Amino acid sequence: MTIKPCIVFDTNALISALMYPASVSATALTEAVKQFQWVASDATWSELETVSARKKFAKYWTEYDRLIFLANLASMTDLHVTQSVIEACVDKTDNKFLELAVDTNAVVIVSGDAHLRTMHPFRHISIISPGEFLSFVRTPIS
Repeated sequence: MTIKPCIVFDTNALISALMYPASVSATALTEAVKQFQWVASDATWSELETVSARKKFAKYWTEYDRLIFLANLASMTDLHVTQSVIEACVDKTDNKFLELAVDTNAVVIVSGDAHLRTMHPFRHISIISPGEFLSFVRTPIS
């Protein structure tokens, strides 16, 4: 059995993937689950559930579609209990993604959030946009 490297997606990138199934974020998520182990923590998963249920997103998906997306994602998710306490990001709510990445030895955080991306790299963890991630995984090794 091959062990895949861990990857973290922030809520912003996952919501974008759910909103626009043909988007760069959705394509990045599809590629990520092929080549990486997607990881989440209670805090990151809870945020995804809460944000995806906001009324403002009802025009993008039905409750059924949202639950199917979450169920499919959950089936591919390795859930972790984080131990690290990191207070490095300007947006304190984003520290949970850094904590998860550090505790799982993730190689990359895929984020649509400028607060996180300006921290690239963080403790040798790449923090890149969905588009940058796609360029990375599609670039042949020479």
